[in-house]
Formats: sequence, structure tokens, C-alpha cells
Amino acid sequence: MNNFVFLLSHYPLGHAFGARYELPIPLVLFVLGGGAVVLLSFLLVVRQKVAPASAAEYPDTTHVRGIQGFWAALSLLVLTACITVGIAGSQEAAENIVPTLFWLIIWIAVPLSAGIVGDWTQVVNPFAIVAKLTDNRALRKRALLREASLAWPVRVGWWPAVAVFFILACGELIYNQTVTRPVVIGAGLLIYFVLSAFAGLVYGKQWLECGEVFTVLFATWGRLGFFRFGAPGRRGFAGGLQVPFEASVSRVTFVLLLLVSVGFDGLLSTPLWSRMQHHLPNGLAVGTTAYLLLATLIFAALAFVFWAVFSLLALAVSKVGVHKLGATPALAGLLPSLVPISFGYLLAHNLEYLVLNGQLLFPLIGNPVGKESWPIHLPHPFNDSFEPNRHLLPSSFYWYASVIVIVIVHIVAVVLAHRYLGRATKNEEQARRSEYPWIVAMVAYTMFSLWLLAQPLVKEKADETGIAPTRQTVAVAQTNAVITVDY
Repeated sequence: MNNFVFLLSHYPLGHAFGARYELPIPLVLFVLGGGAVVLLSFLLVVRQKVAPASAAEYPDTTHVRGIQGFWAALSLLVLTACITVGIAGSQEAAENIVPTLFWLIIWIAVPLSAGIVGDWTQVVNPFAIVAKLTDNRALRKRALLREASLAWPVRVGWWPAVAVFFILACGELIYNQTVTRPVVIGAGLLIYFVLSAFAGLVYGKQWLECGEVFTVLFATWGRLGFFRFGAPGRRGFAGGLQVPFEASVSRVTFVLLLLVSVGFDGLLSTPLWSRMQHHLPNGLAVGTTAYLLLATLIFAALAFVFWAVFSLLALAVSKVGVHKLGATPALAGLLPSLVPISFGYLLAHNLEYLVLNGQLLFPLIGNPVGKESWPIHLPHPFNDSFEPNRHLLPSSFYWYASVIVIVIVHIVAVVLAHRYLGRATKNEEQARRSEYPWIVAMVAYTMFSLWLLAQPLVKEKADETGIAPTRQTVAVAQTNAVITVDY
């Protein structure tokens, strides 16, 4: 069969841009301009009155829906096929559909869709479905000699979802050479399916409310999306973010990890990280076990830093506004304003990845197992004659789209924080004072995020004459990886 070359811009190496261009103005003006826009949005909303809290406000829970037979059967069938193809199919990641399906669709595209549309996923989430099926009184009585499920331990909280999300994020960002192997994904899906079935048997729907990572993840993003799909909250964008998250360390940690994981992804693409890799001693060379453990520790440390910084900021907001809340409750109240920011970073970092690597699904659908013995032969574009278009959109589009997205989501964050503080304080003057520390944080974070986003693109070194260029030049790196695949 023919050879073709395709772009692999994210996995296993990382996000990339595809051409070289110059910004029309210096990067510093983009950074300052982004901060100025967020500050202007604050000045526009700070004087607006906020409706008082309504008795209809709801607690922070994961809405559990019933089983829909057709979608449940289809979901379990697809999962079975993925496990089988992952374990028994070709072990070349580029030839097997499972790595692209999991890391591109499930891990990136589905969360983005939930953040736009709402959490539509639960009826097709096989891990939620199997937990609902095993949450059966008769089955529980035969297996556990009791009909009622066990109470979910309060101390456990949301930690199972936190732990699994951290493992998956580490897999994507650090251990990608391992987790993109089809057999690893297939075996992982099987193990987690069995775990979810057992947890549903023991704890019932409580497992879905706090423990099952995909149910919790998609429901959290869904609070930002337009439709509620039965979950509480008003219809419309950010309609599910009108109330605080649960004031527990585990719940706050889970939501912050959404932001930290994308921030760490951006850090991996910076010249700073490359220089750090270059100066590591031989025992910590890139790819060694020691290096992977070091990167994991840095990721965990970054999560701790985010926790500490945002907790201090939330505590400052509480003190200035005379809320008299502790650090965790204060942060839980402001946490909904960070969800749009997390979403914006997720979209900005993965937009080009989705556009380019999404094309890889066409030939993979035609031969999902990646073996020549596959009996079904489909026409173009579902065969190896299809060549992904690496220049479907200009690189400048991704850059400007990312800048616009980052600024918009910070403006939304300012509006959400304003509404929350307007309800949480006793009077308008206290609400206005309490917003000052948070708007300083939002402006600073906007500028930092734009700078971080641009770091893989900025040409920092002087030219051949030894004189640094006077005009800000943004060099968009050439493709990270071009893979030749034999079909």
C-alpha cells in the first residue's frame, strides 16, 4: 500500500504552529492591550447592580441522569471495540485509531464541546453507564449480601476524580511516549471499566457524583455550556456557574487542575523549559525515568503554587469585602470565574491540534486496527490515499484566535466574579471593594497568559550580526513532528 506523510502536531511531542510570520505590532502591546481590555470590562461592570441571591440556587452536585437503552448499548459496543482494537490491533500509534480517538476526541474535543453546548455526554459515557447498571439492589444483595449502597466517605470527597485526572494529565503531558501506545490505552480502558462497575455496585450513584472522573469532568465543563441537559442552573452560557463550588479541598483541587494542566502544557512549549532541559545533568536527561519523575514533581508543585496563590487572593477578597470567609470557602465562591479561563486556555492550546490531527480520523476510520489484513476497503478519504492538509488555515489565524479567546474568557471571569461578590457582600460598597484584589489578579493573569501563549513563537536570540532585532518578531516554529506511515 502507499506511503503518506501526515502532521502529528501534539502527540507524542506537543502543540505546534506551522508557518513563520511577523506580528504587525510588538508583542508587548498585545500583552498590555489584553490587560487593558480586561480592566476596561471591569470598569464597565463594577457599577452595575447585582440581583440578590435566589432561593432557587442549588448546591454543587453532579447531576446523574437515567440510562437510555439505545445510547447505552451503542456506547458499550464502542468501548468494547476500542479495548479490542487497542490490545489486538497494530501497536503503531499512528496506524491504530484508539490513540487518536482517546487523546484527540475524548480528552480534548468532548470537553470543549461540553463547555460550549453543555454536558451532553452522560448518556454515552460507558463508565457512567456500567456504574448505573451495577447500582442494582438485587445484584448488590447477591454480591455484597446487602441491598443498600455504602455511604460515600466524606473524607474521600472528590479525590478519586482528582487522582485519575492528574494521572491522565501526566500521561498526556509527560509520559506521552507510553500512553499513546494502543495496548496501554486499551488495557487502561478495560481496568477503569471494571473499577467503575465495582464502584457503582458498592457506592451507587455517589461514585458518579464525586468519583468517576469523566462524569465529573464533563459535568464541570458543562456548567459553562449553553444547555443544562437536566442539570440545575439557568439556560445560557455560564448558566451553571451562578453558584460556588463545594467548599472542600478536593473539589477546589479538581477545578484548579483544569487550569493548571493547560498552564503546564504551555510551560512545556516555552524556551525556558527547553533551556532547562538542555542544562540538566546526564542523570536527568530527557526521556529518562529520573527526568519523567522530575517533570511530574514540577507539575504537582505548579498545582500547589496555583492553590496557594489563588487562595491568598480569595482570602484578600474576603477580608477587603468583610465576607469573613476562610481561604477555601472564599476560593470556592470565586472558582466559577476561573472555569471560563480554563476553557479558554484549553481551546487556545488545542485549536490547531484539533484542526490538523482531526483529519487523521478519516484514514483511521477506513482501517481502525491498522493492519493489512483488515477486510473492509472504503473509498477516499477513508483510505491511505488521503493526505491531511497541513495548511488548512494560516498559522496567523490560530495566533489571533488564541489571543481573542484568552481576552474574552478573562472578561467573562470578571463578570462572573462581579455577580458573585455582589450577592455575597452586605452592601454595594463592600462588593466594590472586594473586587479590587480579584481584578488585579485577572489583569495580571491575562497578561501572563498571553505572554506564556506566545513564548513558543517568540524569536528571542539576536540575529547573525549579534544585534537583537528592534522590531518584535514572532517566529512560528515549523512542524514538531512529521511522521511517515507505511500502510
